[in-house]
Amino acid sequence: MIDGKNVGMNSQTLALRVGGIIFGIVCLAHLWRLFAHIQIQIGSYLFPIWGSVAGAIVAGALSLWMWRLSSGRGS
Repeated sequence: MIDGKNVGMNSQTLALRVGGIIFGIVCLAHLWRLFAHIQIQIGSYLFPIWGSVAGAIVAGALSLWMWRLSSGRGS
């Protein structure tokens, strides 16, 4: 931002791209857990591996959707 004016992307486009990147990283973390068979346990509760399947699908879809919206191709 120079002198209060946006240079390049507007704030909405930037926000969508940052959100898309964050959701993409979350998707990759879920996929890593799936392929590496990483167990997550808090106390006596063992989180099921199928939660990462759902998490990867949802985070991946949100990432793609936000990225497409930021490019002006999504609707």
